[in-house]
Amino acid sequence: MIILVTIFVVSIVFYLYFKVRILNYKNPLYMEYTNGKARIALGLFISTFGINAYGFYQTQFALFICIIFLALGIAQLTHGYKVFKHYREEIIKLQDAGELD
Repeated sequence: MIILVTIFVVSIVFYLYFKVRILNYKNPLYMEYTNGKARIALGLFISTFGINAYGFYQTQFALFICIIFLALGIAQLTHGYKVFKHYREEIIKLQDAGELD
């Protein structure tokens, strides 16, 4: 159970870090790239929160909430990974072409 709490706390810290980090960028490409990383952290946060809630209460209602949180968390995680992967490749292409600093 301590592992879930650790992942829970670390993922929310990373989510907040990436969301604040977006404010430092002027280039929308870097902003979307960082937002993809933030979505991955948010998905992990939501998923571990749902699992932890079920582990604490262990009722049928908590299981229902856990399933909903897992579905939302996995959706955020996969969408964030797709965004992260897409913009990473775009940044690499532009850096190789010398158009991006």
